[in-house]
Amino acid sequence: MRRTLFLLIIGLGGAAILISLGVWQVQRLAWKQAIIADINARIVAAPVALPQTVDPQDDAYLPVVADGVVGNAEIHILVSQKDVGAGYRIIAPFVLDDGRQIMVDRGFALTTAKDTERAVGVATITGNLQWPQETDGFTPAPDMSENIWFARDVAAMAAVLDTLPVLLVARSSSLQDTNISPLPVDTARIPNDHLQYAITWFSLAAIWLGMSLFFLRRRGASKAES
Repeated sequence: MRRTLFLLIIGLGGAAILISLGVWQVQRLAWKQAIIADINARIVAAPVALPQTVDPQDDAYLPVVADGVVGNAEIHILVSQKDVGAGYRIIAPFVLDDGRQIMVDRGFALTTAKDTERAVGVATITGNLQWPQETDGFTPAPDMSENIWFARDVAAMAAVLDTLPVLLVARSSSLQDTNISPLPVDTARIPNDHLQYAITWFSLAAIWLGMSLFFLRRRGASKAES
């Protein structure tokens, strides 16, 4: 009897823990979906002038329209586009009409167009401010001799281009260049795996209950035979 009670407690207790983890992931899913919805709404809002004081927390994803001059210096960030292949994000200095100098992510260029001469000069650019978190302990250092970077590190790029640590990711530009395709800000890369985690925990709970029931029945059958 004690062993049966022990198996019952282990079975129900383990299942309860696994189910609670699944419920927690469902709650996290709702929380993350709300955050993504807020970001999406912010991305497509009416663009405003670049604030005089820019804050990476308060102004992340802020839609901005700015007039200025795109410089010919560039940083090339190695990326890959689905159904297109490898290429580079083109990061350039952007001197605003008020004298401030920020960076603009002009978009995607194929590897074959890495060193192609691009249109520069006066432009009106509409896009979103972004401080992407793309670097970690495994990110290779930039190959400065070949001007190939492996992630957008706003502070490091600003130091190289001698700009403010502000990145405007272009959605559209009056300065057209056929070698560049804009890569506007979106939420596609924001991780949201909570549904898969919830399914995993609920599945483990079902398996745990099934195994517990199996052992209980097996024990009951053994007692009946004896």
